[in-house]
Amino acid sequence: MGSRRYLLKKSLQALSTLLFVLAFNFVLFRMIGDPVKLLTRSNVHLTPADQAELRAEFGLDKPLPIQFIGYLGDTARLDFGRSLQSARPVWAVISERIWPTVLLVGVSTLLSTAFGLLIGIKGAWQRGSTFDTGTLFGSLVLYAMPEGWLGMILLITFAGALTWFPPNGYEDLTVTHTGFAHIADVMNHLLMPCLTLTLGYIGEYIIIMRSSLLEVMGEDFVMTARAKGVRDKDVRRRHAVPNALLPTLTLVFYSFGFVIGGSILVEAVYSWPGLGLLEYQAIQGLDFPVMEALFLLISGAVILFNLAADVLYSYLDPRVKDA
Repeated sequence: MGSRRYLLKKSLQALSTLLFVLAFNFVLFRMIGDPVKLLTRSNVHLTPADQAELRAEFGLDKPLPIQFIGYLGDTARLDFGRSLQSARPVWAVISERIWPTVLLVGVSTLLSTAFGLLIGIKGAWQRGSTFDTGTLFGSLVLYAMPEGWLGMILLITFAGALTWFPPNGYEDLTVTHTGFAHIADVMNHLLMPCLTLTLGYIGEYIIIMRSSLLEVMGEDFVMTARAKGVRDKDVRRRHAVPNALLPTLTLVFYSFGFVIGGSILVEAVYSWPGLGLLEYQAIQGLDFPVMEALFLLISGAVILFNLAADVLYSYLDPRVKDA
């Protein structure tokens, strides 16, 4: 199968998955409950005429097929309606929270990937050593540890008992910082939630990199290179590691959705004003329009990164195009 056919095949698969998510999203949030009835519970002053007006505003007075067509058109225009909590356009609410989540997830993913790969490589190359045993045990513990629980432990220890870092928020709202002072303030608030997410996912990358490199070390081309007298350092750098990186790098893209899921708990623990905290607040307040939009946004991001992983895999290992 050629490169174009492979890319076309994967793109069509991603598109079909996105269409399924759109349909599932539409059905799911109409099965959970009626937004108008939920509003009626919290506001007893809504008359039947007010309820009918709200149904018309939400488009709930139309048949489901008409609602679905309108839903597709609104989604294409990024029009997700209005938040039930703030009465603001949903996209305006979401767009304010994107950058903090991108910053948190991006930095923590880079750190967990970089350190995970380095530790996994060293552990596999020194298999059975004290370093390998200790890091493998530590990675298994971190891999099994829930991000929310880990965040609370770090929060109590470093922000509560030791008071080394601020306990919550994106920046210090009591002081106006500009320039480098503002960047330093944001980084100071970022450190704890970033450390939590980094520790939460570094164990997975260590385990995958270690097992992948151990498998490659038993391949014929590595043994041949050693038999030719190639230095151990060069065997690792030129032959073993490049081939072992393939499954680990693609794992980073595939696990993006799990990182976003973990950020919901971490952002809630540290009150980090990103998409995770917004999702948590929307669930608490039964803000269906925001929940629906975030579900679609996160699902779309996962589909996009999975497509990127498939493309990267085909570039690093052209044999998958013929599979």
